[in-house]
Amino acid sequence: MYKALYRKWRPMTFDDVISQQQTTDTLKNQIMSGKTAHAYLFTGSRGTGKTTCARILAKAVNCRNMKDGNPCLECDICRDADSGALTDIVEIDAASNNGVDNIRDLRDAAVYTPDRGQYKIYIIDEVHMLSAGAFNALLKIMEEPPPYVKFILATTEIHKVPATILSRCQRFDFRRIKPEDIAARLKYIAEQEELTLTDGGAAMIAKLADGGMRDAVSLLDRCSVGGEEIDEDVVSAAAGIAGRDYLFGLLEAINTGDTAKALSITASLYDMSKDIGRLCEELISQLRNIMLIKVSPDTAESLIVCVAEEMQKLRELADSTELDTIMSHISILQECSSNMNRAMNRRVEFEMALIKLCGNIRNTTEAIDNSEIYDKIKQLEDKIKNAPVQVQSGAPQQQQQPEVLTASSPPTEADPAPTVDIKTLKPSDLIPCERWGEVLEEFKKVNPAVAGSLDGSVAATAGNIIFITSQNRFFITLFKVRENAVSLGSTISHVLGQRYIIKARCTTTVEEQKDLAQSLIKKAIDNKIETAVENSTNP
Repeated sequence: MYKALYRKWRPMTFDDVISQQQTTDTLKNQIMSGKTAHAYLFTGSRGTGKTTCARILAKAVNCRNMKDGNPCLECDICRDADSGALTDIVEIDAASNNGVDNIRDLRDAAVYTPDRGQYKIYIIDEVHMLSAGAFNALLKIMEEPPPYVKFILATTEIHKVPATILSRCQRFDFRRIKPEDIAARLKYIAEQEELTLTDGGAAMIAKLADGGMRDAVSLLDRCSVGGEEIDEDVVSAAAGIAGRDYLFGLLEAINTGDTAKALSITASLYDMSKDIGRLCEELISQLRNIMLIKVSPDTAESLIVCVAEEMQKLRELADSTELDTIMSHISILQECSSNMNRAMNRRVEFEMALIKLCGNIRNTTEAIDNSEIYDKIKQLEDKIKNAPVQVQSGAPQQQQQPEVLTASSPPTEADPAPTVDIKTLKPSDLIPCERWGEVLEEFKKVNPAVAGSLDGSVAATAGNIIFITSQNRFFITLFKVRENAVSLGSTISHVLGQRYIIKARCTTTVEEQKDLAQSLIKKAIDNKIETAVENSTNP
C-alpha cells in the first residue's frame, strides 16, 4: 500500500530533524544526563517538527539501547512505538478530544505504571484547542504528576495556552525551516525515490512551503505523479500559481480606473465558483508583491514566490503605480476581507471595494451637493471676520488671539526630504500658490467631503513644502486621517507636478466656529419653513 512521502520520510531520530539544532541538542543532552523534565511545550508554525520531536523524545526516554540521546530504532520499544502499538506512549488530538471528560480519563489512567517502558508519555497535539474546563482538569496532574509520567504538549497558537499551563512546562520554540535546508532535504528525498528534481524546482517548492517541511514534501509528492522532470513549470502548475492572468487583469483595471472591466472579471470568476474571499486574499498578496518591488527592487525576487513571467508583469505594475496608492489599495482590501466575515453578501462587499480601488467612489456622492452650503458658510465666515469689535467703556481694549490649530501630513516613504528649514523660514520667503484653485477643483472630484472644508483656503510654498491656511477647523480634523492626507497629497502632486510636504493650519476660534454652524442651521431651518408655507398656500 502506498504511503505518503511526508509520512514515509518523517525523521526518526533527532539527527534527522533539520533547522532545529538548538532544540534537538538540548533534548539530547537532557536524555543523556537523565535530567528530562516532566512537562514540555513545543510551539511553532505548522510542519516545523513539533510532533515529530515529541515522538522521538517519547521513544528515546524509553529506549533500551539509547545512543547519544537518540532512540536506537532496533529494540522492541522503538519498533512498537513507530507502529503505534506501544501503550506507554499515548497521543491525544486535542482538536477532537478537547472536553473535560477526555482529560479526566487521561488523569485517571495516569495513576497506572507503564507496561514496558520506564515512562508513560502523553503527547497532546494542538493543545490550544482544549476547553477551559479541560485545561483546569489538566492543570493539577501536570503540576505534580507521578514520577513515571511525562507530558509533551504541541501547539501552533501559543497565545491561546493559559499562563498556568505555560509556567509548568519547559518551552521550546520551533523556527520556520530555512528554504535552503528544505531544498537540500527535498533533493535527498527525490534521489532516494528516484525522482528527477531540478535545483530550480526544489527552490520554488521551498519558497512555497513557507518554512514548513511537511508542506514541501507533500508538494513534491504531488509533483511526482506525472513521472517527469520536476522543474519550476511543473511545480507552479501543481501548486496552482500558474494561469492567474485574472489577477493581473483586475490589477490593470484598478490601475486604469476601469470599473466596468474589474466588475466583469469578478462576475466571470463568480460564475466559475471562484471563492470571493480567496480572490480578495490573492489580490492582497499580489499588491504586497508590487509593494516589495517598489521599495526594494533589488531584493524583491528573494521575497516573492512567482514564476518569471509573473515577475515581469509585477515590475511593470510597480513602475506605473505610486507607493502610497499601493498601500491605500492594500488597506481597502484588508478592510474588505475583514468585513466579509460579517457581510450578508460577500460579493457585494468585494464589488464595493473594487469601486473604491478604481477611484469611482465619487459617483456614489454625486447626489449630495454641498457647494451651496459651503458658499453660505464662507459668506458667514467673511461677515464674522469683518465685523467690528465693540469694546466696553472703561475696560482696556484687548484683541482675542485665536487658537491656532496645525497639522502635518503623515510621513510616508515616498515623501521627499524638506529642502528648507521651517524654523528659520520668514513670511517673505513664502510664494503664493497661484494654481491652488485648480488643486481644489481637482480635489473635489477625488474627495468632495474634505474638499468642501477647504473652501476659502489659501496656500503658499517654500521649497518643497506647501502651507495651507483654512478658516474651517473641521478641515484639521479631517486632514489628520491618513487617507485624506494621502489623497490631498496625490492631488497636489498631480496638478502642480511636484510632490510637496503638506503643513496645514487654522486660526478660527471654537466660538466663531460654533456661531457659524448655529447660524447656518438656523438659516437652513428657516428656508425649509418658508418652502413648506409656500407649498401649502399653492396646492
